[in-house]
Amino acid sequence: MSNTFGNRFRFTIWGQSHAPAIGVTMEGLPAGTAIDFDRLQRFMDRRAPGAKGTTPRKEADRPEFVAGLVDGITCGAPVTAIIYNQNVRRGDYDNLRHVPRPGHADYTAWVKYGDSRDHSGGGQFSGRLTAPLCIAGGICLQLLEEKGIAVEAKLIQVGPEKDPEKFMACIEAAAKAGDSVGGIIECCVSGLPAGLGGPMFDGMENRISQAVFGIPGIKGIEFGSGFAGSAQYGSQNNDPFYLEDGKVVTRTNAHGGILGGITSGMPIVFRVACKPTPSIAIRQDSVDLTNNQETKLSIHGRHDPCIALRAIPCVEAAAAVAVYDAILEE
Repeated sequence: MSNTFGNRFRFTIWGQSHAPAIGVTMEGLPAGTAIDFDRLQRFMDRRAPGAKGTTPRKEADRPEFVAGLVDGITCGAPVTAIIYNQNVRRGDYDNLRHVPRPGHADYTAWVKYGDSRDHSGGGQFSGRLTAPLCIAGGICLQLLEEKGIAVEAKLIQVGPEKDPEKFMACIEAAAKAGDSVGGIIECCVSGLPAGLGGPMFDGMENRISQAVFGIPGIKGIEFGSGFAGSAQYGSQNNDPFYLEDGKVVTRTNAHGGILGGITSGMPIVFRVACKPTPSIAIRQDSVDLTNNQETKLSIHGRHDPCIALRAIPCVEAAAAVAVYDAILEE
C-alpha cells in the first residue's frame, strides 16, 4: 500500500481530509512500551491548524487509541490511533470536482481514480494526513530519546527571506495578496551511533527521504553540504577524521552524518524544500474535465499561506520513524 512505511517498525496511514476520521495503525512497537500521552499531544499541537499564519480550520487533533494498548502500555498487538475530523466542509470543494487546482494532485488523482476519488480538500493526498504521521513520529521521538537520540527541525527560509524575524511578515504579505510562499526546513538527528543503514538502496538517506517525501508539498531534500557541495573541491568538501577521547569523529560535517548510506556517528543533517501552498485566491488557468475546455478558477476557503510552518514537526516525525525503524533492524 502506498500509505505504508517501514520494515521492523511498520505503519499505515489511512483516511481523507474531510472523511469522518483519519488515523494510523502501527506494528513493531515493543510490548511494554509506555507512551507519554501529554507529551505526544504537545507534539501534535505543533502541527495542528489554527495558529497564526496557518489555515483557520479548527481541529483539536487529539488521537484516540483504540487498539494495542492496555492502561497506556503497548501489549504487542498492532497499535491503532484515530483522529476524528470535526471541522469538515465538503461543500467548499463542490465547484472543483472537475476543475483541477494547479499545483495540486487533483488532475493526477482524476486520471488514476476517476470520479470515484474523494476530491474534498485533496482527499487522501491532503496535508491533513500528516497528523497520523505525527502520531507515529511522536511515539518514535519518545523511544529515541530513551536511547539518547534527539531530532530537531527548524525553519531557515521563507520564500526568499532568510531572516527569521521577517518570516511572518513575508507570509502575511503573501496572504494579503491572495498568494502563498514556500520555505526550507533544516533537521538534525543527534546522538546516533555509527553503523546504521547500508549501501545503495538500504542507505539512511534513502530511508529518511522516503519518509520525508510522504509529506505533501515537499519537493526536494539534501544532506550535509548538499547541492552547495557540488560547487566545491574535494579538498574543501571532505571531512577530516581525528580522534576525540579515543573516538573517531570528523572536524566538519559536510557529509551530513552519513557515508555510503551508513551513519558515521556525526549528527545527521538534512534540509527539505517545501513548495508554496498551491491553493491561492489569485485567478489561475485550468481545464474543465467534464467538457475538456479551458477555464479560470480562484480558490477560496481555509488554506495555509505557508505550509512550511506546520511541516516542521512533520519533518521531525518522518526522520524519527525512519531512524527508529533502522535501529530496530540492527
